[in-house]
Amino acid sequence: MTFILSILLALPQSTQEQQPTPPSKSQHPLSASQQKQIQLQLTKTVDDTTAAIKKSPGDLRAISTRADALFFLGKFKEAVRDYDKMVELDPATDASHWRRGIAYFYANDFDKASKQFERYHSFDNIDRENGIWRYLSQHKAKGQKHARQGLLKYEKDDREPFPAVYKLFAGQLRPDQILNQIAAANISKTEREKRTFYAELYIGLNELVERRPGSAQKHLHAAVATEWPRTAGFGPNYMWHVGRLQLNRLRQTKKPGSAKTKAQSQPKQKEK
Repeated sequence: MTFILSILLALPQSTQEQQPTPPSKSQHPLSASQQKQIQLQLTKTVDDTTAAIKKSPGDLRAISTRADALFFLGKFKEAVRDYDKMVELDPATDASHWRRGIAYFYANDFDKASKQFERYHSFDNIDRENGIWRYLSQHKAKGQKHARQGLLKYEKDDREPFPAVYKLFAGQLRPDQILNQIAAANISKTEREKRTFYAELYIGLNELVERRPGSAQKHLHAAVATEWPRTAGFGPNYMWHVGRLQLNRLRQTKKPGSAKTKAQSQPKQKEK
């Protein structure tokens, strides 16, 4: 997805060093110190941009950056308010504002999320990643059958692995087939890591809406453990944070004494 009016929020170099012993799938892909450092960095970003916005309420870049940091902190409704403010200040950003669509999704406003991704399709009718998010939104709002019937149509080629991943959501490919295709492809190590990241992320999110949290956690763990999206640029980095947030929510439901239920590990459907 296209990057609009924000900055890269990648992990500092010191947090990107590989651990001597890679964490097992029962552990979080990030150490406790790495997770704490992310929280501190994001909190500082919110504080700094809030100060800038007080001085200049119309500072679109500061509002955009704060919205991203709020989202990465799991403060979805607050992020939505900032993204909405961006569109209020500059209506031209509306159609292309995919970040607002994802924030709507995690704020449990699936109808607004779906409409945002529909508008994005009028801006970019090649990007199947946008179509995936619309599918997820419609699945949460009205179920799988409705979501599959409403899948956006694409006629032009898109970057890999999204054509294959899109077929997963259409029910035409299995997760193992997608991952096997990537493993067998004659591509560079970096390209393989890139494709694997997106495949694992969206397979995990699909497993989640299909209410298979164990499988979802396995795939999201693989996505978050991937090094490439942390420094590859804003779009991949943003989606890495999406995977991190969703993985954290799934893991939280398994902590001893947690008051949460499995149903709370994913965004709830809006009450009708």
